[in-house]
Amino acid sequence: MLPVFRNGWFPTLFEDFLNTDLMPRANITAPAVNVKESETAYEMELAAPGIKKEYCRVSINDDGNLCIAIENKMEHKDEDKKHHYLRREFSYSNYEQNYTLPDDVDRNGIAAKVENGILTVTLPKMKKEEKKVGKAIEIS
Repeated sequence: MLPVFRNGWFPTLFEDFLNTDLMPRANITAPAVNVKESETAYEMELAAPGIKKEYCRVSINDDGNLCIAIENKMEHKDEDKKHHYLRREFSYSNYEQNYTLPDDVDRNGIAAKVENGILTVTLPKMKKEEKKVGKAIEIS
């Protein structure tokens, strides 16, 4: 038995182009995260192409965990009076994740910035106390 299409037996070119019923939906996943460590800090990089800093929230919750939230609203609005849109795509996604921080992170010094589609969170390490070296003093 042959499948029956909306407008008869064969779809038109435009129906083929615009029909996404048979196409799998893209899975929305969390942004890729890189974590680097130096002697003085940890640095997290989250890929967030096209994101504005107004849509990012970085905080420490009551449990002492790092909370990163990104709300991405993208509307593709190309105003062109010469064309009639057959399809417009709008995108909206939310991402929120809690990260357990290492014990040596200075929670008061955490900083974040958005640049070139990357949210960078710098987590400075607490300064290590100099070890006090015990020494026996010889009595003369």
